[in-house]
Amino acid sequence: MPQILVIEDEAAIRRVLVKILSEENDSYQVEEAEDGLLGIEKIKKEDFDLVLCDIKMPKMDGVEVLEAIKKIKPEIPVVMISGHGDLDTAVNTMRLGAFDYISKPPDLNRLLNTVRNALDRKELVVENKLLKKKVSKNYEMVGESKEIAQIKEMIEKVAPTDARVLITGPNGTGKELVAHWLHQKSERSKGPMIEVNCAAIPSELIESELFGHVKGAFTSANKDRAGKFEAANGGTIFLDEIGDMSLSAQAKVLRALQESRIQRVGSDKDIKVNVRVVAATNKDLKKEIADGKFREDLYHRLAVILIKVPALNDRRSDIPLLIDYFSGKIAREQGITKKSFSSKAIKLLQEYDWTGNIRELRNVIERLIILGETEVSEADVKMFASK
Repeated sequence: MPQILVIEDEAAIRRVLVKILSEENDSYQVEEAEDGLLGIEKIKKEDFDLVLCDIKMPKMDGVEVLEAIKKIKPEIPVVMISGHGDLDTAVNTMRLGAFDYISKPPDLNRLLNTVRNALDRKELVVENKLLKKKVSKNYEMVGESKEIAQIKEMIEKVAPTDARVLITGPNGTGKELVAHWLHQKSERSKGPMIEVNCAAIPSELIESELFGHVKGAFTSANKDRAGKFEAANGGTIFLDEIGDMSLSAQAKVLRALQESRIQRVGSDKDIKVNVRVVAATNKDLKKEIADGKFREDLYHRLAVILIKVPALNDRRSDIPLLIDYFSGKIAREQGITKKSFSSKAIKLLQEYDWTGNIRELRNVIERLIILGETEVSEADVKMFASK
C-alpha cells in the first residue's frame, strides 16, 4: 500500500490534497505534516513512497526539506507544491532532484497523473536496487585464502581508477568475477558493463561485434548497427578471452585505446567513446606475441594492471567455503532444502585434482546435492564425484 506524506502549512490546501488522494485511490495511505520540520521527523521514522511538499513554509522552506530528504532517503520522489510566485523556485527544485511540481490550486488530473507517475518511478528505483543487489550476489567472490585476499585488495585499489586491467588465469577460475567487481566498485558502476567473449565470435564478425557497422558494409548488413564499444559508453567493456581475437581486430582495439575513438565497419566517420577496458585471457600472451599471434603494443596498453587469478588447486583452503556457498545457491535455484556436507566429504573434495577449477567444483556440488543423501557423505562423493 503506497504511503504518501503531504507537507503543507496551509490547512485548507492540506485537507484538499489529502481528500483528493484518499478518495481517488483507497489503497493510498496519506499522512500530513503542517511544516517542514515535522515532515522530516516523519520521514526519518517511516517509509514513504512519495512526498508532496509546499515551497513557502515557516520554520523550514520546501527547498530545505527537499535537500534534507535527498540526504536521508534519496529514493523517495518529491513533488513540490508551488504558488504563482514560486514557479521559478519550483523549476529550480527540479535541478535539486524534485520529481515534478504542481501549482496551487491543484488541478485534479494533473495532480493524480503526477502522483501515479512518481509512484511508478519509485517502484522502478526499488526494483533496480534489488536487481543490482542480485547481480552483486551472482558475482560474489568467495574465499579467505591469501591469494583471494590479495586479489580483493588489488580490486579496492584499482577499481576507483580508470586504469586498464588484464586478468589472467586458467579456464573456470572466475576471471569474470574480478571484472564485475572492478566495474561495480568503480565510478562507472552506474554505467553499463558490456561483456564480449572474443573466443565465441567468428573472426570475420568480431570487428562488427565490437565496433558496429553501417548498412551495406557486408552482405547481411541490412541496417546500421552500434557495436559493443558504443554500448559500453560511460561504463566498462570486458573483453574475455582476448587472446583469441584476430590481429586486424586487435589493431582497431589498439586505436580505440589510444584515441578513445572507433569507426563502424564500412564507415570512415569517427565516433568518440568513453570506455574503460578490462580484458581477460587463459593464454600466455607473451608466448602469443613471440609466435606473432598477439600485438605487443596492445598487450602493453591492456596490461597497465595485471591480476592473476589462481587455480583452485592453489587455494584448496577455500574449498569448504565454496562448498557451502554453492550448496546454498543451488538449493535456492532448485527450490530445495540446502544440504550439509560431512567433514569427511569436504576433506575428500579438498584432495581432488580440480583441473576444471571453480566451474568444475560447482558442477560436482550440484550433482551431489541432487543425487546425495540428506547429508552428503564421503561415500556420496566417491560414488557421484569420481574423476
